Amino acid sequence: MQIAFGRVAGLDVHRDSVMACVRIPGKGERREIVQGFGTMTRDLLSLRDWLKAHEVEVVSMEATGVLWKPVYYLLEADFKLQLVNPAHIKNVPGRKTDVKDAQWIAQLTECGLLRASFVPPPEIRELRDLTRYRTELGHEWNREVQRLHKVLQDAGIKLSSVATDIMGKSGRAMIEALIGGSKDPEVLAELAKGPLRRKLGKLREALDGKFEARHAFLAKELLAHLDYLGGVDDRVTLQIEECLRPFVPQVTILKTIPGVADKTASRIVAEVGVNMGQFPSAQHLASWAGLCPGNRESAGLHKPCGTRKGNGWIKTALVEAAWAAVHNRKSALSGQFFRLRARLGAKQAIVAVAHSMIVIIYECLSKNVPYHEFGADHFDRIEKSRVKDRLVKKLKGMGYEVTLKESAA
Repeated sequence: MQIAFGRVAGLDVHRDSVMACVRIPGKGERREIVQGFGTMTRDLLSLRDWLKAHEVEVVSMEATGVLWKPVYYLLEADFKLQLVNPAHIKNVPGRKTDVKDAQWIAQLTECGLLRASFVPPPEIRELRDLTRYRTELGHEWNREVQRLHKVLQDAGIKLSSVATDIMGKSGRAMIEALIGGSKDPEVLAELAKGPLRRKLGKLREALDGKFEARHAFLAKELLAHLDYLGGVDDRVTLQIEECLRPFVPQVTILKTIPGVADKTASRIVAEVGVNMGQFPSAQHLASWAGLCPGNRESAGLHKPCGTRKGNGWIKTALVEAAWAAVHNRKSALSGQFFRLRARLGAKQAIVAVAHSMIVIIYECLSKNVPYHEFGADHFDRIEKSRVKDRLVKKLKGMGYEVTLKESAA
């Protein structure tokens, strides 16, 4: 088998241990040296020195949850590292041990059979940690609002049946009044502000319930937790803005795409980065993000299947952005969605729009140009041109000379 690298090492990483195998070229069969290390910083420094002593060029390891990160970050300055998908390096079943895993990884590395995963640079990793944490804060906020909604329903307070957002200014004022002991629906309804005042009659009916002391205690604790989460979100957002300063030009470009606002742009930069040279093409980026169809072929027949697994964070962000984009009826993305929805349904159509968005992101960032809007009738114009070209070609094939002239209509 052809050898792609000289001295290589394979690491089998666990929570408390790292099994390392170095393959050294020699006459006849290659020699292997195996040694185990801990995962404390002191142990990882010993691992680094051990690899240096054996003049290792390339080090490969599996992407095992978050366990690979401290090992990768400590070694990346001194070696060429390859982080690989565990599904790509499955060993022969029935012969699995930590030593054999390390040996197998080293052998595959030596032969150049492993494909390295994308690991962003340190500044993007920092931004990624912050944006993912902010996303989780948003999920926790929504869960707490649902719990508050459950408390109100238990008390017979049907505020959510009248108010769109129970955590708006009006809803918050009414809930705080309930916690303070106010039970009169007339008084509570008068706390409504803005358009909600047009629903005073329904509000009085919705606020006529049995709000007891236990409901007041739970609602008070939930509001306090929501205030805390809001404060954390504000502080995290400030830190994200600080980390985004070097990438302001790229963020500005991304915000020209329909459906992409500040938060979505920061999530895109955090997950994909700004250097599109790490992806061979837009299709590779879409595949990495899990926004392209999976492959399921048997006996020469392609069977339907869902999208492939990929980066779930960027996939979720782009699907959310796609839903926002389709509300702009003047955009080409909106036109694409409504064309596909009739044939595929809304869910598949929105994934197709998200796929188009990640292709647009690739083109905009790689060429450093803002998005150019083609209009909602973009696909209709393409279809008209295709039909025209097909019919002209068919007539010419039948021996006719074709001259086209647009009608006055």
